Amino acid sequence: MTTLNRFQILKQQLLSTRREISFERARYYTESWKTTEGQPNIIRRAKALQHVLANIEISIRAGEILAGNRTVKPRSGIASPEMSPYWIRDEIDSLYCRPQDSFYVLPEDKEFFLKELYPYWAERSLKDLIEPRLTPPVRESIETRIVSINQTDKGQGHIIPDFEKLLNLGLDGIISEIDVFENRNGQNNFYQAARICLSALQDHIGRYIHLLDNLIAQEADPARKQELVRMKLASQSIQHERPNSFFEAAQLLWYFNIALQMESNASSISTGRFDQWMLPFFQKDVAAGVSIDEIKDTLRMLWIKMNDVVLLRSRESAKYFAGFPTGYTIMLGGLTPDGFGANNELSWLILDTYDDIRLPQPNLGVRMNERLSRDFVARAAETIKLGTGVPHVFNDEVIMPGLLARGISLKDARDYAIVGCVEISVPGKMYGLHDIAMFNSPRLLELALQKHASEIASYDQLITLVEKEIEDNVALMVDGSNQVDTAHGQLAHIPLLSTLMHGCLESGKDVVEGGTRYNFSGVQGIGFQNLADSLEVIRLLVFEEKQLSLTEFVKILKNNWQGSEKLRQQCINKYPKYGNDIDSVDLLAARLLSKYNECCETYKNVRGGIFSPGSYTVSANIPLGEQVGATADGRMAQEQLADGGLSPMVGRDTHGPTAVLKSVSKLDHYQTTNGSLLNIKFHPNAFKGDIGTRKFVDFLIGWMRLKIQHIQFNIISRETLIDAQKHPDKYRDLVVRVAGYSALFVDLNVKTQNDIIARTEHN
Repeated sequence: MTTLNRFQILKQQLLSTRREISFERARYYTESWKTTEGQPNIIRRAKALQHVLANIEISIRAGEILAGNRTVKPRSGIASPEMSPYWIRDEIDSLYCRPQDSFYVLPEDKEFFLKELYPYWAERSLKDLIEPRLTPPVRESIETRIVSINQTDKGQGHIIPDFEKLLNLGLDGIISEIDVFENRNGQNNFYQAARICLSALQDHIGRYIHLLDNLIAQEADPARKQELVRMKLASQSIQHERPNSFFEAAQLLWYFNIALQMESNASSISTGRFDQWMLPFFQKDVAAGVSIDEIKDTLRMLWIKMNDVVLLRSRESAKYFAGFPTGYTIMLGGLTPDGFGANNELSWLILDTYDDIRLPQPNLGVRMNERLSRDFVARAAETIKLGTGVPHVFNDEVIMPGLLARGISLKDARDYAIVGCVEISVPGKMYGLHDIAMFNSPRLLELALQKHASEIASYDQLITLVEKEIEDNVALMVDGSNQVDTAHGQLAHIPLLSTLMHGCLESGKDVVEGGTRYNFSGVQGIGFQNLADSLEVIRLLVFEEKQLSLTEFVKILKNNWQGSEKLRQQCINKYPKYGNDIDSVDLLAARLLSKYNECCETYKNVRGGIFSPGSYTVSANIPLGEQVGATADGRMAQEQLADGGLSPMVGRDTHGPTAVLKSVSKLDHYQTTNGSLLNIKFHPNAFKGDIGTRKFVDFLIGWMRLKIQHIQFNIISRETLIDAQKHPDKYRDLVVRVAGYSALFVDLNVKTQNDIIARTEHN
């Protein structure tokens, strides 16, 4: 078997396997929880992880050269009834046929859940802790679909552990560090829980060593036996001590990631600046004569492993996060602690090996700045041109000043990385509670107009009303977010992960209790493009041209443009739209988004940190659009909102990609410190060949100098996407950019596929 054949076979096995739900973690978690009643919750969580790691079935699949799987069957979803058993009960019979992220449930697993798991976790779950805390005004804001509060039924990930510390100290080294701080601060439950978790992981690695012993004894093929021996020796080495090679570092990294998934079953426990902290192991191996091909194999295997982890979400949540955005996000380039360009030989190798795999994970990103070499930008552009949407690009020139304004130190700002999709974080030092809430601004305008249209006599009065509604509903969003945050601090401890977060061992507190250095809450403003477009139409149509009254216009919108198609086309085509470099509407979008940002940043969360605003949608522009009636920009009721967060509404950007950049550059990107997202779609011919790559690099440099925070691309033809929609079996491995992540096109529901197809295609 050739090297690339191995990984193509493993890739096809992932893509061809039927996705199932595993209740194995839930079984062992529940067994432990029943035996620890009366003990502190953080200790119960640690003992539950210990019981899971000691008993869950383990395997090493044919052809794998790194050990460690979350589930025996590939791409299985893991149920977490301790977070919420209710949606599983309600959806267990329809999970196999739902339109997004379907899973098959074995009959015996269904029976076990309904007879054993559901009765136990009903009234004991995180959901049960949160629901009574939400005040009537917060509930009303949620029920009217202006605000959505997330993380009420699952563990909170969206964090970057300090994996550099893990590799530098090893597991015994971290346990010794706990001993030091415990001697200094005195015994407490957090230190006890952390030690339980680390010892449990070491025992879990020991189970793999025993499994490998058995496989080695049974293996007849000498080449495969050698691979199994290598895995065993690496596992023995890193079970206690720090890794000594690139391969051992990758093995320890993956074992730890598997344990983190078992601890919280949460999305976006991201990888961070892999090319920085893996570089010493790479350099040591190269100096020792290890071949580049061998290192490439380790990387390819790690990428395959990352795609084996898919997340089980409720039907509603799957609409917002369509296509399994697991969030193994890796950042390349950026700056060193001294402010010099940080791309290195490993950065190039990571792109090379991603080109071989071409799957959604890892979610690669490149940090661009004036010191990043043009050659490396060109290399990244070549990977983007493959059409998977990877890597996406982040702008140090605007992100770092924004972080400094939030009180992040210069050294930490230079070390920033991305969590999940586009959320900005500091590895090992920030618990940002990213994605805790979303704010549906077009829905806010719709309800305000229905309630107050007859009272509004001028455009200025309307803008004042909208800004007041933003203020009031942000306050409710903050209240709801803080209630969820409080509940996580009481019931969703993550002591294993906390050992890799600066400040937790020093303070003796879990990360969910505010133990780490930077404690933010990330909240997304959605649809400000539609909001600005709509208000601009109202300004001109109603208040300047006086073609009809505001009350009459609101009635037309309430009837979804019925009988008013000519007016709808006028609203779409006559009046200025965001994304075309027209100041009147672009600056209005900037004003409204800044209003939202400024409202958010005035509040504190329960961990003593700030609310950090962002503007990105994941795939939520579709379900959020379903909650909004017709809008004045010509959008029909329940049609999707503008994608991305900063992207123009589909089809409204008619002046080309440069005009899009100029419009987006008028927003204040220093404020959106939780992240923002710009999608642009090009036909493959736009950047064809070497000349096309040079044009692409120039485009990216122009984007960077316009101080826009983020950009990502779909470079794929509309015709290819339409054919993939008609003939999915021909395109099982087609990867496209959705929002801040890529996904297999055939894993997306029809509405999300149509949204990607409908995006303006520049050529």
